[in-house]
Amino acid sequence: METPPAAPPKPVVRVGDAVFSTATLAAGILILAILAGVALFLIAQSGGVIEAQLNDPEALSSGGFLQYVWPLVIGTLISAAIALVVATPFALGIALFTTHMAPRRWAPVLGYVIDLLAAIPSVVYGLWGIALSGGLVPVYQWLADYAGWIPLFAPDAQGYVSQSGRTILTASFVLAIMILPIITSLVREVFLQTPRLQEEAALALGATRWEMIRMAVLPFGASGIASAIMLGLGRALGETMAVAMILAPGALTASLVVSGNQTIASEIAQNFPEAAGLRLSELISIGLVLFVITLLVNMAARAIVAKTSVKG
Repeated sequence: METPPAAPPKPVVRVGDAVFSTATLAAGILILAILAGVALFLIAQSGGVIEAQLNDPEALSSGGFLQYVWPLVIGTLISAAIALVVATPFALGIALFTTHMAPRRWAPVLGYVIDLLAAIPSVVYGLWGIALSGGLVPVYQWLADYAGWIPLFAPDAQGYVSQSGRTILTASFVLAIMILPIITSLVREVFLQTPRLQEEAALALGATRWEMIRMAVLPFGASGIASAIMLGLGRALGETMAVAMILAPGALTASLVVSGNQTIASEIAQNFPEAAGLRLSELISIGLVLFVITLLVNMAARAIVAKTSVKG
């Protein structure tokens, strides 16, 4: 008579593994709960705006919510886009220099200096932007004189630009400096992960330093570069204090060298302290719009990263 096979041993449950698994699960659930809580709060506090939009739109700013929020959305996207266009090439160049060009003993020092820019408070950037804005007035006037036929650099009806220099273009330059260390640090870490064998193989086949970077480093870090750029975009979209300190109030305009083009974050910062009632609900509702824009940017970032990863 055959002996029945022995039962497989029961897996040993380690206390440390169980605690770690439970803690990570709780952390993930907590993040989702906080995100849902913020969304529910913004939606609930925006109820007054929704009711007024349906029953009495004239009670809202600019005679309706859409007329009020649309210029702010445009200004937010313009400032973030300009900051991203300005900061991205410098960030990629700095990351490539510190990882593949700079002497080995100086590369970490340069990296630390760039990272220190992220530690500067936004209010300091705002003060620096105010001091910088006055010196940009002659530059903006020159652009208006010689490139005023382009709507982006067109002067006002009197032929002048902002005499304070506190325009959306100045705010965008400051935003570019603020997001530069974020993009640079992430891209630098991605470039450092490039397999050394691929770099040496490209050089051994006769490639120049730039050809090696173009064929081995940049394709390997494509998904990381996309992630860093989108993270910088998210920071630029939500920056408040520096932009609020630099921008002068004004209506939406196609020109970047005259006053105007408020952002959602600066609008909230400038008007929230004295807001009450329906006005407070209106400011919270544009905060909800900014929340949705940020979520869409993050979703787009995930899609772009996934697509570039598959191609790589």
